[in-house]
Amino acid sequence: MEQGFVDTLISPEGKLEVLSKAEVLKLLDTGKGGLYKTFRQCALAVLNCGSTIDDGKELLDRYQSFDINILQRERGIKLEIKGAPAIAFVDGKMIKGIHEHLFAVLRDIVFVSNEVTDNPKFDLSRTDGITDAVFHILRNANVLRPQTNPNLVVCWGGHSINRAEYNYTKEVGYQLGLRALDICTGCGPGAMKGPMKGATIGHAKQRFINGRYLGITEPGIIAAESPNPIVNDLVIMPDIEKRLEAFVRTGHGIIVFPGGAGTAEEILYILGILLHPENAEIPFPLIFTGPASSRDYFAQINEFIGLTLGEEAQKRYKIIVDDPESVAREMQEGIKQVREYRKARSDAYYFNWALRIDEEFQRPFAPTHENMRNLKLHKNQPVHVLAAHLRRAFSGVVAGNVKADGIRAIEEHGHFEIHGDAAIMEPMDRLLASFVAQSRMKLPGKAYVPCYRVVL
Repeated sequence: MEQGFVDTLISPEGKLEVLSKAEVLKLLDTGKGGLYKTFRQCALAVLNCGSTIDDGKELLDRYQSFDINILQRERGIKLEIKGAPAIAFVDGKMIKGIHEHLFAVLRDIVFVSNEVTDNPKFDLSRTDGITDAVFHILRNANVLRPQTNPNLVVCWGGHSINRAEYNYTKEVGYQLGLRALDICTGCGPGAMKGPMKGATIGHAKQRFINGRYLGITEPGIIAAESPNPIVNDLVIMPDIEKRLEAFVRTGHGIIVFPGGAGTAEEILYILGILLHPENAEIPFPLIFTGPASSRDYFAQINEFIGLTLGEEAQKRYKIIVDDPESVAREMQEGIKQVREYRKARSDAYYFNWALRIDEEFQRPFAPTHENMRNLKLHKNQPVHVLAAHLRRAFSGVVAGNVKADGIRAIEEHGHFEIHGDAAIMEPMDRLLASFVAQSRMKLPGKAYVPCYRVVL
């Protein structure tokens, strides 16, 4: 099934029916300044949903004949698709959720290019300019709901997890759904799919018909984490940093399930923000959880955080093992505190403007060999700044593992070298080694070849 190819012609359903000639030309421009490469890559990843590929380069190589064109008709646009993965179709017809995701990709790529990147109104060299851009991308995607009480739970975790961990994420999602809490994830498989799947059952039992399953991704990672069709709101942010900011600005609390380097990156991102002195009083529920078999995993994560960021960082989260009901109740109570805090200050429920996010967490990090070597991984700096550099280190490992450009860089120049103080490098090396031993770097059945070398 996965190896099959399908040609088709599809129309949008009520969204993005009209594009200007200039927008179409830009999307179909294969040159350096065009958007076609990004558009094709994201469209192929969406159509590859349910596949066992988590390697951006492998996906592009397998479907070299895949092509997607925009046809302008008097009544609007159509997408002409050639060589699409058969997995996206049932009895020859495209799955509706995937159909919607294709036009979400088109919407976001057009908007970001025309209204953000090429718009002098957004000063992307300033922290407030970047936050404003994140807000506008989310608003254009219609995912900000002003009349809704806080109830959006962000779920982070690995795309490569074992069956016990996956089932646990579904059970937590189910308990959240029973409490009418909505789910936001990175929208891919594993710990990103499980909570949504569980929540759909909880919502159905409570006759909660407006359940939201928000997926936030970005072009570099989408091939490794193809959006699952449960997602009913998909947003493509322009880079990983804006994706992470979108999570913490829109979510009212975060649950972290077991994962690999990408999950460690997310943990370091949120801890770095919460450790900023200006964010000390802002309530933000953060829970690490997994089944009984994951107890050692979280013990090691907790130890790593203690050794690198210290006890203050450890106070910003709770670890709850093998108790989905407690996780859901704790999150529900934490979100009540968020609501009370924002209500008392007349803050928006739908976007966390009050949270201070420094430029260190916003500036896009290109994981080149030089940039990875030059990371400042030492303790002679504010702890939230150290967290930002540690986040980049793990981001580089993710790029070398699954992103097409990162994989090519490793093939061409060899391993990323990560330098720093021994007090940081040794626990980092142990943590990464445990991810490899537990098969958290790649999907099951694939041998993992490290893309990095920790230099002690």
